Amino acid sequence: MKDYKKYYIIPAPPEELYIALTNPATIQLWSGEKAIMSEVPGSEFSLWEDSIVGLNIEFEPGKKIVQQWYFGGDEEELSIVTIKLHPHAQGTSLELRHTNIPDEAYQDIVEGWNDVYFASLLEFYAD
Repeated sequence: MKDYKKYYIIPAPPEELYIALTNPATIQLWSGEKAIMSEVPGSEFSLWEDSIVGLNIEFEPGKKIVQQWYFGGDEEELSIVTIKLHPHAQGTSLELRHTNIPDEAYQDIVEGWNDVYFASLLEFYAD
């Protein structure tokens, strides 16, 4: 199991970016795919046609999102995604921490974060 941590600068205020990450209609705008998402802790979510599925754990509006991501049937090792949003001169400094990523999925997950998930957000908010 591996962990991944990275900071991204997104040119949008934290409150707006939080909505972009939690509102299914807004997720569809920047991802191009239908999303199942709710801000209710304990609710399940699905992004990119079930490419990303899991359980919503905690929300702090405008500041933090915590989710458990599912990898196959083994739920003993919890893969936790924490996204923290901090005000920044250029919009938002987004802190991503993804823990307990299965070794065999690590490279795909890192590429997904950088080349799809956050690349799509950056493109959506580009001037």
